[in-house]
Amino acid sequence: MLISVGILFAPAIRFRLHGIFHEKNMPGKFSGEYAVLQTPDGIFLTTPQQSIPVRLPLEFTPEREETARIELTDVTIGINFHWERQENQFFRGSLKIITEDNHLSAINILDIEEYLLSVISSEMKATSSLEFLKAHAVISRSWLIAQCEKSAELKESGKTYLSLQENQEEYIRWYDREDHRNFDVCADDHCQRYQGIHKASTPLVSQAIADTRGEVLCYQHRTCDARFSKCCGGLSEKFENVWESVSHPYLTTIYDGAGAQIPELPAREEEAEKWISSSPDVFCNTSDQRILSEVLNDYDQETHDFFRWEVYYTQQEISALACRKLGIDFGNITDLTPIERGESGRIIRLKVTGSKRSMIIGKELVIRKAFSPTHLYSSAFIIRKEWKDGQLQGFRLKGAGWGHGVGLCQIGAAVMGAKGYTYREILHHYFPKATLEKKY
Repeated sequence: MLISVGILFAPAIRFRLHGIFHEKNMPGKFSGEYAVLQTPDGIFLTTPQQSIPVRLPLEFTPEREETARIELTDVTIGINFHWERQENQFFRGSLKIITEDNHLSAINILDIEEYLLSVISSEMKATSSLEFLKAHAVISRSWLIAQCEKSAELKESGKTYLSLQENQEEYIRWYDREDHRNFDVCADDHCQRYQGIHKASTPLVSQAIADTRGEVLCYQHRTCDARFSKCCGGLSEKFENVWESVSHPYLTTIYDGAGAQIPELPAREEEAEKWISSSPDVFCNTSDQRILSEVLNDYDQETHDFFRWEVYYTQQEISALACRKLGIDFGNITDLTPIERGESGRIIRLKVTGSKRSMIIGKELVIRKAFSPTHLYSSAFIIRKEWKDGQLQGFRLKGAGWGHGVGLCQIGAAVMGAKGYTYREILHHYFPKATLEKKY
C-alpha cells in the first residue's frame, strides 16, 4: 500500500538525490543536488551548473528502491511548537513536487510499512521497549489507514469537510483534515511525526513493524481512527471534545491507572480543581529518567513539567497574546471562564471577557494556541486571577497533561512497556472497546 506524505512547504524546495532517479516527463537520469524555485518568471529546476524551466508536478522515482535516498534540506519540524527547528532529512521512495496555495510542496510517496519505520522512531526514541514500539506501530498504522479511508469517503460523497464554526458570540475550530487535499497526511505533529529514515536506527524498530505487520485496531470491523498524545495527565479525553462532533466508542475517557479507584470525572469546576491540583498514581505520572530518555526524543526532553504544570501571564501579556494569536482584539482581558469541559478536565469552550468585547472560543487547540507564544501543554487547566491593591494583575493557569489527551498516552504506554505489559495489553488498556485485526 503506497501513501503520500507532505514534507516541506516553501517557495523553494532544495534536495539531493542519492542514487539514480527518473522523472516520467523529462529525459535522462537524475542524481545529485537540485532545487525547484518558484519565481515571477516561472518555475525552474536548478543544479549547480544550470537552471531550466519546468512544469509541475515533477516526480522523481528511484531506479533501485533499496539503495536510493532522497535528502530534503531545511525541513521545519515542530511547526509553531516550542521545539520548532530545522534539519536535513532522508527519505525512501519517490519525491513529488507540486504547487498549491502559492507555495511549493514536497511530497514523499512510499510504502506504508516503510513510512511506519520512520514514524515510530520520530514520535519517540528508537530505544523504547519492544512492546511499546509494537503498540505504537499498531496505533500509527490504524490511524493512517483510517485517514485514507476517510479521505476516500469524503471524496466519493462530494462533501466539504468543515472545521470552523464562527459567529459574533463564538469562535469554535478544530484542526484535522482541512489542510491535506493533495496528499494523505503531513509529516509534522498536525498528523504524526515522520522525520525520515535516519531516525529508524535500531533493529528493534524494524522488529516492532515486522511483528505487527498489517495489524490494526478495529471497531465493528472498521479501522479505528486511533489517536495518541504525549501525556494524558491521568485521564484521556473523548474524540468529539477535541475534533468534529462524532462519537467513537473506542475513543472515550480512560483512567491511566492499574486497577486503582477511578476519580470523579473533572467535567465541572469543583472536580477539575481537585483533579488538576492532585498527583494521582497513574502510569504517566513518572519522573523515571531512564524511561523518559528512552521514549522522548532529545527536543521533547526539553519539556520537564508535563504531568502537572503552570504558567503566569500579566493582564497585559495575556491580552496581547490572545489578540496576536486569534486576531481578535478583546482589549484588556478581565476574565477567563470555562463554559464546557470534557471528562478529562480539558476545556472545550472558554469565555474570554475583555474591555472591548467578549467571546467564547474553542476547541482545545484554539485555547492552547491563544494563551501561549507557542502552545499551552494542554487545555486541562484551572484559572486563578491574581490581584494587588484591588487591581487585577494577571492570570495563573495550572494544568494537567501534554497534548490533546485522546487515545493512547505515549508516556503512560512507555511506562506500561517498561513494567512488562505486552503490546496487546497496552492497546486493550487505552482502547478497551477495540479489537486487534490483521488487514494484510
